[in-house]
Amino acid sequence: MKKLYIPFLLLVVLLTACTPTSTETQGNIQKEKPKQEKPKAQSSDVLKVYYLDVGQGDSTLIRTPKGQHVLIDGGDNSQGENVVKYLKQYGVKQLDAVIATHPDADHIGGLDTVLNAIPAKSVYAPRVSHTTKTYEDFLLAVKKQKLKIKSAKAGGELPLDGVKAEFLAPVGDYGKDLNAWSAVLKVTYKNTSYLFSGDAERKSETDMVNSGVNLKADVYKVGHHGSDTSTSDEFLKAIHPTYAVISVGKDNKYNHPKDVIMKRLKKANVKVFRTDKEGTVISISDGKSISFEKAR
Repeated sequence: MKKLYIPFLLLVVLLTACTPTSTETQGNIQKEKPKQEKPKAQSSDVLKVYYLDVGQGDSTLIRTPKGQHVLIDGGDNSQGENVVKYLKQYGVKQLDAVIATHPDADHIGGLDTVLNAIPAKSVYAPRVSHTTKTYEDFLLAVKKQKLKIKSAKAGGELPLDGVKAEFLAPVGDYGKDLNAWSAVLKVTYKNTSYLFSGDAERKSETDMVNSGVNLKADVYKVGHHGSDTSTSDEFLKAIHPTYAVISVGKDNKYNHPKDVIMKRLKKANVKVFRTDKEGTVISISDGKSISFEKAR
């Protein structure tokens, strides 16, 4: 018995010594992240929101607990391929809904590239048009997918399973004011909620507050990249967020986010994440609590 016992012990020691440690298997964060997400993101567990780093622009991916995907905006024209790479990295093979918040190029510029690369079930946009080549490219990409644009306006909802996704704006008709036309979406998962406000400015914010709709949200996607034309005191008070995310380009020519907005958020005790400093920001909700992680 002793002759059998000693080699077995040596074998156990050798196998243990050859087993890689957790540090050795970490490797490249970007490549490993999809593997790390599997235990967390099973189809009835969590809602994930990816605030994509697209420089001075806007693009946000929402993945529901049932595995549905919503893309809000696609950055400017130069960011289309990057957005497609992000979507493929996060396992998106089909988009259940694409939302073009308004016709500005830094929001819809990359959407034609996205729509030409990944099939979509539906596309939403406010009832306002533009004469730019960027907007025309967006319309052609929608047509190529044999889709018709559905109206994004206050009171409308996305047909998603397990979450509520409702448009809170635009509330009215804003003529040629493209920012005021911005589609504002609120997503609620159990006891947690997110507000995505595009470039909605004070006029639209006031209309939302006056409409009496429930604006309360745990996470606020700061309007217009932190411009001082958005995030009014009354609007921020109505949202009463715990967290805020600002999609903004590093050293941008607009000096976004403005100091007055950063001070306003700080005064309201809001924890702020910025894509120009942290890159893509990922928020995870289990329906009870919300956490954040960064992805480079």
